[in-house]
Amino acid sequence: MDDELLQKGRVELNTPMPAFRWTMKQTWEHFLFSHWPVPLEAIRSFVPEALDIDTWDGQAWIGILPFRIGGIRLKYMPSLPWMRSFPEINVRTYIRSGGESAIFFLSMDASHPLLVPIAKQWYRLPYHQAKMHFRADRGSIAIQNRRLPASRSDEIFCAAYRPVSAPFAARQGTIEHWLMERYIYYCRCGRSGGLYRGEVYHEPWRLQTAEADIVCNTLTRGFGLELGTPALLHYSRGTRALIGPCLKAPE
Repeated sequence: MDDELLQKGRVELNTPMPAFRWTMKQTWEHFLFSHWPVPLEAIRSFVPEALDIDTWDGQAWIGILPFRIGGIRLKYMPSLPWMRSFPEINVRTYIRSGGESAIFFLSMDASHPLLVPIAKQWYRLPYHQAKMHFRADRGSIAIQNRRLPASRSDEIFCAAYRPVSAPFAARQGTIEHWLMERYIYYCRCGRSGGLYRGEVYHEPWRLQTAEADIVCNTLTRGFGLELGTPALLHYSRGTRALIGPCLKAPE
């Protein structure tokens, strides 16, 4: 995928349009998929009872995903010049609901001062304002994240990562496919406490195995989880995504 086109958000999808009514386009780039297996009971209290925690070989999984987001455009509107690219980190786990494989977002950190309140208001997503530095240079990516206010020094993520294999598509039946090929998400609204559901749409991930030096990671400390070395590391150069509305889900 051409780097300049990806950064400008001009890459279009080469697959049929989604069944849902999309409301926004985004460009995602330089993903690190870092994953840890955890006991199911360790996260049960943080996932709404209406959702079943999905497991692989009897274990739940936590994913921490730093990346850069840009090319944001609302449907029927031109690109927003003030919505420049910025880094983000998602902390998520994996669930099932009504036969659907989905993601449940535990937390999301972003550095854009306008996006965080908009995303919390419109999409009910569990965003936190953060001070972040992101650099992609010569095949290596570095990210530093500290959640704001600065007194909250217990929510930090600092890492450098790079791809170390040729790109590949995750095959059905593999853990890579189980973790990454999910296009439905759920979240708790931070204001009302209600459960919300949304859909995204993009081409299947082009993955590469990765190496990462995670210097500091305390993003899950608030959930009582101290994570060590990741069990799985994957990188993706990026994709162009369509985002649907985030709607109230039954509980």
